[in-house]
This record gives sequence, structure tokens and C-alpha cells, in this order.
Amino acid sequence: MMANELKTAPPFRAEQMGSLLRPENLIEVREKIANTGISAEAAGLPVLEQEAIREVVKLQQDLGFKAVTSGEFNRTRFWGLMWDEFEGTIRLQNAEASMFRLYHPDVVSLIEKDHKVMPGDSVIAASKLSHSPSASQSNLHELRLVQASLPQSEWPNIKLTMITPAWFHMRYKQGRAYTVDAYSNDAEYFADVAKVYRAELASLYAAGLRNVQFDDPGMAYFCSTSFREGWEQDADNEGSVEDLLDAYIKLYNDSLVGLPADMHTGIHLCRGNFIGGRYFSEGSYDIIAKKLFEDLDVDTFYLEYDTERAGGFEPLRFLPKNKNVVVGIISTKLRDLEDKEAMKERVYSAADFVAEGSGETREEALKRVCISPQCGFSTHESGYPLLVEDQKKKLDLVRQIADEIWGEA
Repeated sequence: MMANELKTAPPFRAEQMGSLLRPENLIEVREKIANTGISAEAAGLPVLEQEAIREVVKLQQDLGFKAVTSGEFNRTRFWGLMWDEFEGTIRLQNAEASMFRLYHPDVVSLIEKDHKVMPGDSVIAASKLSHSPSASQSNLHELRLVQASLPQSEWPNIKLTMITPAWFHMRYKQGRAYTVDAYSNDAEYFADVAKVYRAELASLYAAGLRNVQFDDPGMAYFCSTSFREGWEQDADNEGSVEDLLDAYIKLYNDSLVGLPADMHTGIHLCRGNFIGGRYFSEGSYDIIAKKLFEDLDVDTFYLEYDTERAGGFEPLRFLPKNKNVVVGIISTKLRDLEDKEAMKERVYSAADFVAEGSGETREEALKRVCISPQCGFSTHESGYPLLVEDQKKKLDLVRQIADEIWGEA
């Protein structure tokens, strides 16, 4: 798929990144299942999930959001179960730290000093990857839950978040994302990852999905000086960090080949809203912007701009005329509500740099600019500083700003 023409609605002027604060009763039931071994059905989880998603869809509609999501209420973590469902993967529990790039930002945050394992679970390819429609059900189930909460005429607006195809590659040392029995090099591995993503997207398209957002913390790591320095010092790596960036852009593009023209695609360069409001990476987009904006075949870039860690809006000068940017300027980590007029000025500033790069007026450039919170409100199941009322105020602020700048959805 090549993004030849500018797509709008989606993206909408007011967007949110996918995850929303989970209801306490949903968290409690999942804890009960984990602690007692009771089945999800016996605990009433399916019914509870359906009710919670229906309510959160209504909340988004009441606040004026068109690209509604499930709130990721059926996931415990933002990447969901998609990779576990691919044929050929195995889940590792407390894997040896030596398997991982110890300078990779989320690995750094999770592996404590002097510890010899990566806590929790991770996924590798133990044999050739393939897509099984009977096994790959979690995204489809999530989509259907949201569809059940909306009239069919609104199904094309539904947004499904999906983890980057590189999620279970970047964290691992060279050649450790797969076993030697599965693949002999990254190129072979990437080719099959692209195949399973194409199959997953085709399945979801057939079920009515027309709007997908890839969540990609790793792409933001290319902006990080510490990650780049770590890469250069790692003698096991093959090629440069720029070679890796090129490989990931190609992986995306190969994953999107053949998508119908009415499927909107976007990438969220996530800098993290981990438990407790922690972030993973920093660094300006300058170093990757031109290559990323021009070469990655998506329609929309969702960029985090809530703090100075992301740098200024100057890289938006490289945004092509057939692509959109959603500026994430409202924090999901801090409870304080941003000043509306100050945020409007930030949107105008972003548009001015888009205009400068494309030779347009501010008004013309604004047609390719939207606003959102910087990240999801609950990328994991619990442990976040904001309250439900804080979340509602933040989303309402996004909607107000969009109304006052554009006067459209």
C-alpha cells in the first residue's frame, strides 16, 4: 500500500491513543482469575468485558470522539495477545538477560541492576511463523465487541490499536528473536513477520476494520542518543543503527502491501506511559523525521509532544502533503489540566512548521493536523496516577480545542 492521496476522517481532528482507564470491577475479576485459577467464564469476565466496552464506547461518543476504541479493556498490556497467537511463537518466562539488548530503553527499565533475567514474559519465534485464522482471534474479538456497541454505519470509524511488527525483534540481541531452527537471518524472519501481519490485516478488513493504529515505542528509540550509542558499542550487531531503521521501515511497508485503499493506517511513536506514569525514551524527532515521513507507507503519524523530551515541531517541515500528523500535546501522565489557549497555540505552531515545509498557508496545513493526548491512559491494566474524572477532563479538552480550531470531528 502506498499512501498516494491524503486521507481524512480518519484521522479525525480529535483523537485518543487507544487505552483508557479500566473499571475497577474488571481489574478485580482478572485478579481473581489469576489468583484462583477459576475460568474466565465462571468468573463472568466475558459479560463484564462486553458491558465495560459498551460503556466506554458511549463515553467516547458522549465526549465527541469518532475513532472509538475498546479502551483496550480486553487486554492486560497494550500489545495484547496477537503475537502469542501466531503459529511458531513460544513465550519465554524470566528469560536470561543475555538475550536482550541491555541498552534498549524498555529493557533498561525492566531489568534491574545485576539481575540476570528479564522479568515477566517475552516471545520469540521457535519455528517458522504463520497465521492461523482459528488461533488469531483476540484482535477480531476486540473489534466485534466494539462493533456490537455501534450502528453498522459507524463501524468504519472504529480504531484498532496493533503492536508494531518489530516489537519482538528490537529488544533482543542480534539473532535472538528467533531460534536457529526457525531462521538463519533477520531478512528471513522479517519476510514471515510481514506475511502474518498481512494475513491478520486481511482478516480484520474482512470483518469490517478500516482504521488501524500501530503502537511503536521502538521507532521512538531511534531518537534516543543512549540507544544509538549502545547500538554502536554492541559488537554483536550487524550493520548500523540506520540499517536497522531502514529494515523496520521496509518491514512495515511489506506488512501493508495489498491493503485496500479505504483502510486508514497510522503509527504512534510511543515514548511510554508505563505503570506510575513512567516514560521510556527521549530525544527529538529530527534525526529520523525526513526518512520516516517520506519512506514509511502509512497515512498518519501520531507523535508525542507533551514535554520537551520530544524536541520542537521543526521536524514537521518534512511531512509530505499526502500525510497527516496528530500532535499529542495533552499529558496522560500528569493530573494537572493543560491551559486550553496555550495548547491551541501549540497546534498552530505545529501547523506553521508543516506549512513552512510544504509551501502552504497555516490554514491549508491545518487540514493535515489533528490533536490528541500524547499516549494511552492505561497502557497496562492498572497503576496510573490519573483518575477517571481526570481522564474525562483531558479528553474533553482535546475535543474543545478541536472544535475551536477546526469546528469539525
